[in-house]
Amino acid sequence: MITTKLYNRYQTVIPSEIRKKISVDPDSIVEWTINEKGKVELEFRKKVTEKDIIGLIKQELPYNSVEIKKRSGKGLDWE
Repeated sequence: MITTKLYNRYQTVIPSEIRKKISVDPDSIVEWTINEKGKVELEFRKKVTEKDIIGLIKQELPYNSVEIKKRSGKGLDWE
């Protein structure tokens, strides 16, 4: 068992043994859930970037990568 301390503002550190085993990096996102038994479960996933999504749309629409980045940063929809 590995333990960590909870710091001010409820921050903690993911131990290096765990980070190395599951390939966590600074852009990873931690998803917290509480299961039916009341236990906390963590899941790590990679942050999705504009590089990940550009090219996924197959429709022939004119687009501008700078505009995509601006709109995705602001959470705006495409119409």
